[in-house]
Amino acid sequence: MPHLTTDDGVKLHYEEVGAGTPIVFVHEFAGDWRSWEHQLRFFGRRYRCIAFNARGYPPSDVPDSVESYSQERARDDIRAVLDGLKIDRAHIVGLSMGGFATLHFGFTYPERTRSLVIGGCGYGAAPDKRAQFAEEAETAARQFEDIGMGKAAAGYAQAPSRIPFLNKDPRGWKEMADQLAEHSTKGAALTMRGVQKRRPSLFDLVERMKTIPAPTLIMTGDEDWPCLEPALLMKRMIASAGLVVIPNTGHTINLEEPAAFNQHVMDFLHAVDAGRWPERDPRTMANAILGK
Repeated sequence: MPHLTTDDGVKLHYEEVGAGTPIVFVHEFAGDWRSWEHQLRFFGRRYRCIAFNARGYPPSDVPDSVESYSQERARDDIRAVLDGLKIDRAHIVGLSMGGFATLHFGFTYPERTRSLVIGGCGYGAAPDKRAQFAEEAETAARQFEDIGMGKAAAGYAQAPSRIPFLNKDPRGWKEMADQLAEHSTKGAALTMRGVQKRRPSLFDLVERMKTIPAPTLIMTGDEDWPCLEPALLMKRMIASAGLVVIPNTGHTINLEEPAAFNQHVMDFLHAVDAGRWPERDPRTMANAILGK
């Protein structure tokens, strides 16, 4: 199995297909590289596509200490993938936990970024939800440890924002839930505590968002309620950002609506590669409603 090694000695498993301009896919908490199979098959026809398992997700290494897991580590592991595969710059596509890492990568390493696709990003971001999110993250981590991933996955996969997927595509949802059940109990608990629970709120990052120069596409489902307001926040703060809201869709947008997800991302990448993705005209942000 192909692996690369991060600067702190953690081996990350990756899968690669295609040739050309590189795209790196960064998975959500409940997923792994397999979550991007629809995208690897679609984009691999025209791009060099790489999907990797985050630390804590076998066959990547599962470090023993929670201090090996953080938002900064998740961000820098994207850089480690680029360095390990000798890629100068890439399109970065992330969902949920991977979307947070993609956002942080965009304002930390702009010189390594061709574009950003930030999907399903925002859980626990609202100032009045921080304490609730931290409490729920700790509860989830304890549950993984107490009953194991095999049993805990069934409950986690039925979170409110995943119900649209269950209702729309039971077979696809079951595949997602079955893959989640195969994850490392230790890796899931440490990731939940080190990355999810402790990450900063998006509302504390607005000044850093404003510095992002890369073309950016923000994507969310309209029934992924915790991500709707954060999506608007990122749209407002990132001058190069466009926003896609997929109707009647929950959190796992790339699995729940793969055709729509792929088409929106492909149209975005074509515009970026052609130099035709715009930066917002400041006049659109004026306070007037009807005119000057």
